[in-house]
Parts: sequence; C-alpha cells; structure tokens
Amino acid sequence: MNNIVFLIMRRMRLPLLTLVTVYAITVLGMTLIPGQDADGNIWYMDIFHAFYFVSFMSTTIGFGETPYPFSDAQRLWVTFSIYVTVIAWLYAIGTIISLLQDKTFQRAVAERLFARKVRQMRESFYLVCGYGETGRTLVRAFTERGQHVVVLDRDEERIVMIQLQDLRDYVPALAADARHPLHLQEAGLPHPACAGVVAVTDDNLTNLKIAITSKLLHPDIKVICRADSRDVEDNMASFGTDEIVDPFETFARHLVLALQMPCLYLLQRWVGGERGATLEEPVYPPARGRWLVCGYGRFGRAMTAWLAREGIEFIVVEARPDLTGEPPPGYVVGRGTEARTLREADIDRAVGLIAGTDDDANNLSITMTARKLRPDLFVILRQNHSENRNLVDAVSADMVMQPSAIIAERICVLLASPMLSRFFSLAVHRENDWACELISRLVALLGDQVPLVRELVVDARHADALLRGLERGVPVRLGEILRDPWARERGLCCMALMVDRRGEHILVPDDEFRLASGDHLLLVGQESAFVRLAWNLGYDAALDYVRTGQPAPQGWLWRWLTRG
Repeated sequence: MNNIVFLIMRRMRLPLLTLVTVYAITVLGMTLIPGQDADGNIWYMDIFHAFYFVSFMSTTIGFGETPYPFSDAQRLWVTFSIYVTVIAWLYAIGTIISLLQDKTFQRAVAERLFARKVRQMRESFYLVCGYGETGRTLVRAFTERGQHVVVLDRDEERIVMIQLQDLRDYVPALAADARHPLHLQEAGLPHPACAGVVAVTDDNLTNLKIAITSKLLHPDIKVICRADSRDVEDNMASFGTDEIVDPFETFARHLVLALQMPCLYLLQRWVGGERGATLEEPVYPPARGRWLVCGYGRFGRAMTAWLAREGIEFIVVEARPDLTGEPPPGYVVGRGTEARTLREADIDRAVGLIAGTDDDANNLSITMTARKLRPDLFVILRQNHSENRNLVDAVSADMVMQPSAIIAERICVLLASPMLSRFFSLAVHRENDWACELISRLVALLGDQVPLVRELVVDARHADALLRGLERGVPVRLGEILRDPWARERGLCCMALMVDRRGEHILVPDDEFRLASGDHLLLVGQESAFVRLAWNLGYDAALDYVRTGQPAPQGWLWRWLTRG
C-alpha cells in the first residue's frame, strides 16, 4: 500500500501543485477585481464565492455571473481563468491516465490486490512457484481434487493464461520472482492455511532459494522442490526440504520397477493416472539383452546408472561427449538419427532403445530410424515439450518419459495421498504374482477407468457413526462398510489397499479385518462408491443396515412402535 501511495504522490505532485497554483491565482484575481451591483455600487467578491465561481467555471458548465452581472474587467479575468484552469485540468487528467497505464503502478496495484485475496483465504492451500508445463499440470490436478492453489511465476504471459484456462476453482496468481522473500510472504507463506510450498520452476537455483526461504520463514511447512542436479539436491536436503523430485531419477526407478515387477508398475500407473482416463495397457521391457541409450545428458546418465546397477548391458550414443561428459567405454559418437550410427552401435543385437536427448525432433527421428531397422525394438522416448504430444503418440513408443508429467504425478501423490507412496514402498518387497492378482481384482471391480484414491481416518470428523459404534463395543469389519447402503447384498466399487494402525501397515486387508478407532485407510474406487461409503460411516442407520441387514427404525414414534 505504501508503494502505491508513493507512486501516486510522486507522479501527481507537479499536476496537483499546478492546480493549486492556478486556483489560487484565479480565486485571488476574482476577489481583487471590483464589480458594480444593480444600483451602481462597487462590490468585491469574497473568497468563498470566488472559489465557488471558479470551481464551476473551470468545468466550462457556465452557471452564469453571480451574484451580479460582471464588469468588463471581471469578464476579462474570467476568460483568462477559463483557459488556464482547463489547461491545468487537462494536464492533471492526462497525468492520471498515464499513471493508470504505467506498468509499475499496475504491478503495484495487482500485487496489493493479490496479497489481500490471499490473506482472505480461509481453507488450506498450496503455494506453487513456477507455472510452466509442470506447474500447469499440478494446478489442474489440485483444482480437480478440490484443493486450493496460489501461483507465483516471473512470466506475466503465463499468469494471464491462468485466467483463460478452464479450472474448477479460482486461482490467485501474481507475476513476480519467487526468489524474493517479500513475494513469498505476499503469496501466503506465513498464512496459517498454507499447507505447503511447491517449487517447480525450470531453474535449480531458484528452486533452491525458494526452499531455503520457505524453511527459514516457516520451518514447519512442507516444502517439495524440483531438482535435476545432485549438488542442488544435497543443498536442498541440508535445509530440511521435505521432498526433492528429480524427474530423471524417478523415471529410471519406474523402469527398474517395470523390469522387476511389471504388474506393480502397472498398478502405479493406474492409481496415479489422470482422472477419467482409460487404464493403460501393461508394458514388459526386456530385462535381458543390450540397450541403446541415445543421449548422455542428465536423463541418459540416470538411465545408464540404473541399468548398470541391474546388470543390464548397454551402449551409449552421444554426439557431444565433450559437453555431457565421457560416457562409459564403448560408446559411439553421433546423434543416433542416422542409420549408420545405430548400426555402428550394433542395433541388430539390441532389445531396447532409449531416445533421451533434450530435443524432441531428434528423439522422434531416432525412434523412427530405429524402428525401420528393428521393428520389434522396445522404445523409450523422452518428450520434452507437451505441445509435441500428438507427434509422440504417432510414433507409438512403448514408454514415454515427460519430465513435467512425472514431477506433477509424483507431487500430487505426495501431497494428496501420502499413504499411497508408503504403500508402494512396502509393495516392492512382495512378489510380482501378488501384484498381478491385485490388479486383476481392481479390473474386475472398477472396469477400465482410472480409479480415485482416498485416504480415510476413523475419527469423529470422517466417520462419526463408525466411531460411535466402535466405542459401544460393536465389532465392525472392513467388508461391512464396503457394502451398498441401498442394497446390502451389493458391494461398493472400491477396495482398501492398506490400513495404517499406529505405525503398523496391513497391505490389502480382507473383508474380515476388524476396524479400530484411529485407523488410517487407503482406498481406491469409483466416485459414486465413496459417496455411498460416506453414508455408512456417517449415519447410524446406514451402518446398522450394512452390518446386520435390518433397517434400523428412525424417529421416536417408529422406535416406540417397533419396541412395543
């Protein structure tokens, strides 16, 4: 607010001084020039009437001469005053219009309005710094889940695009540099409703500065940052950053999971998929044989490190090893877009190809050239820009690595369903057959649509009827609350993936599992199933019906009649 007042006073100082001076001179002249009344007597206008006359005269409205007809001297002075005051007002109004068009003033006003809207927020929200491809994906995912978001980005065009997108919720946004602590504070960092800070700009150092500032100004807040540099990750971790998401390392771990447990990888893709999308088909990357890795940048280094860790043979194709660093021995110099380079890398013996450069055109060319030489090759393609999605779909790669989508998916899981991340960390220790059986149950239960993921706590806020029953000593089993409250013989289209009971994790509990107060449940299912589940958890009559099959009487009269 002080900045806005300062800008107004600085720009309007001279126009205001000009108006005051002009009014002072014209009013003084009106009081000093004599006039004659109807009887011929000399009269002088007092200051009040002079100011009154100059005020309406300067608007050129012309109410007439008052209180008596003017003398020629007075009319001459009025003529001079009209032109002077009109010029002064035009100068002042022009300065006001120029001030309203000034970018600095507009930015100050927008910043003030933005800070006020954020202060007025009462429900929890996440502060997203960076509105590139990752930020757009995150904001859309958050708003579709009913979570509130505040956005900061240096690019003003990106901020304008927020208002043009079809989002389910209003998103306060400001074009500002998130590295400055003042802008983070204006965006709600110290706000009690701020649930977390997500730094997903395309600059590692900017994300590092956001993480440091957030932890220093609000040590208890959850901070999630994007990073693709080991040094920056270590620096972020030293300041207590809660989660550091590296898209290249994350995808490399996904590939290893697909190699070791393809069914669990498929389940991970299903529960992390876009709402309303069709379930993905399973993929089976070859675990034996040679892989060709085209591009030894950040992505290529991450992939080769994990392939080497799994004991899988690979050969690197890199056009500029002097820039990326020398690949492991046996590498081939070239882009991989030419058949000659791929043959030099012995593509005839290869079982898999990773087109992982930072140029989408080169990756598409590598894929098409390799497919002509080896149509049966398993292809992983890196997609750097979302606008190339149609081209990437056209080449039909077996797996697509898009950094922004991977980061957004990982952050959504961490913030919206933290139990889901814990579930997969435990599920990797099971057998692949166990995961295959689980996805078979999901398909039979949910169909071909991506399921919704919900976390449920057995407490007074989320399940008051269930909690009252447990406090009375009524045994309630998991399978009972997963029945339809309108038709008990029909089960709900949802299932429990995990129960967290005071730190003890039970994976995929059966229907006979007895619930207890304080249990945390991880559920997947259809939206309609969660609506009916809420009836079972929140209404005593619905809970009694799904437990016993007998509808409980409602109302004192009906209870009295049934008791008699």
